[in-house]
Amino acid sequence: MLHAPVLPPLRKRKRPLALHPAGPHPVRFQEVTVYLVERKMGFSRRAFLTGLARTKGFRVADDLSDEVTHVVAEQNSAEELWAWLRGRGLRDLTNRLVLDIAWFTESMAAGWPVAVETRHCIQEKQPVVKPCLPTAPVWAVSQYACQRRTTTENHNKVFTDAFDILAENAEFCENDGPCLAFMRAASVLKSLPGAVHRLSDLHGVPCLGDQTRAVIEEILESGISSKVQDIVNDDRYQTLKLFTSVFGVGPKTAEKWYRKGFRSFPDIHADQSVHLNKMQKAGFLYYDDISKSISKAEAEAVGRMVEDIVRSIVPDAIVALTGGFRREKEFGHDVDFLITTPEAGKEQGLLSRVLDQLKYQDVLLFCDSQESTYDRTKLPSYRFEAMDHFQKCFLIVRLQDELVRGEVGRGGGQPRGWKAVRVDLVVPPTECHAFALLGWSGSRQFERDLRRFAQRERKMLLDNHGLYDKTKKEFLTAETEEDIFAHLGLEFIEPGQRNA
Repeated sequence: MLHAPVLPPLRKRKRPLALHPAGPHPVRFQEVTVYLVERKMGFSRRAFLTGLARTKGFRVADDLSDEVTHVVAEQNSAEELWAWLRGRGLRDLTNRLVLDIAWFTESMAAGWPVAVETRHCIQEKQPVVKPCLPTAPVWAVSQYACQRRTTTENHNKVFTDAFDILAENAEFCENDGPCLAFMRAASVLKSLPGAVHRLSDLHGVPCLGDQTRAVIEEILESGISSKVQDIVNDDRYQTLKLFTSVFGVGPKTAEKWYRKGFRSFPDIHADQSVHLNKMQKAGFLYYDDISKSISKAEAEAVGRMVEDIVRSIVPDAIVALTGGFRREKEFGHDVDFLITTPEAGKEQGLLSRVLDQLKYQDVLLFCDSQESTYDRTKLPSYRFEAMDHFQKCFLIVRLQDELVRGEVGRGGGQPRGWKAVRVDLVVPPTECHAFALLGWSGSRQFERDLRRFAQRERKMLLDNHGLYDKTKKEFLTAETEEDIFAHLGLEFIEPGQRNA
């Protein structure tokens, strides 16, 4: 009898691994498209790394195409890799960054595309002969202003001035989304180490959407933006800009006056139905002075006056200049000071005594005080508030011309011998000093992105009162600004480089 041959059991075929986990992942870095080379890396590892990158917001291409900006390889020799790339039929390899896996792993650890350095590049030839980077400048820029160093030197003022106008107009129209988009665009352009000469220079630069790029392109082509020119020539924009230049007048009040038909200050003063509050009355009374810029020399003179008064009351008190002048700006619209005492509780009653001295010296022209509402038991706050809860006062003081040393911006001083200057004094508890100093130093966009980074990347809540770790469910202490940056895992940025 013939027996049928015994066949070996069929092996179960392994199901191929998916290149990315189920479900869509939002792309956070629109200007970067990564392609992982499977050669030497292997299918499984490539699938794992692809999924990891996509969960962190990176765009990862399954196939090599002309859309890819960053080609990442592992354990490939330069000669083999470039020979393989040249056989893929791409239009232009000079616009691709060909990188070692080290760049990818560092980017995964950081949570964003890190700056491309020479050590990351897989060169086709020696660097002197064939540089890895594209011919157009490649500016590796973080989406967060708190990871960018922005000095007062602005190489792209023609664009940032346009975005400032667009942002201001959007704020007048209460369009928060466009306002923030234009502010972010201006911020990132201010941080660039060189001028933008063509649209391709912005390859890989974040925070630039279709609208902002269209404005840049138009300025590059014709020198101006028609959209910006329309706003500048708009009667409503110019009127609201005029009204909001008055101390105590915000966009809503300005809009109300505009709808009433007012177009100038005399229109407001002539209408008996308009009731100005105390701050607005002072704003109009001293408008000629406080609407003009304050020089660094004037800010330093105010600082000496305030410091002398504070230390006559508490000798070891610390008076810190904050705001734009701490960021090394030469001019500003007001002068902000943080007053702190080394010994906790010693700050109680200090501000009222300082105000008494300013009155006694006959230099206090206006004062609006706010008592402290700081309550540690009500923290952390999960909703950011524009103003903190510390004791503070908003002042207008008389600055005598003879107190200003080395003055360069006042044209010989005022005929009456003094100038009205806007001053803010803030007195936080000793435990909050570092957080308040960081918050009041600005810039506005730097602080906004610092809070955003803390919440999104570190699961922490940051404001002028403290830093709360949501994972550990505890407040983190800090004696200096450096301590706060260290808690957030950020490289410390000096105040002069926070001009975002």
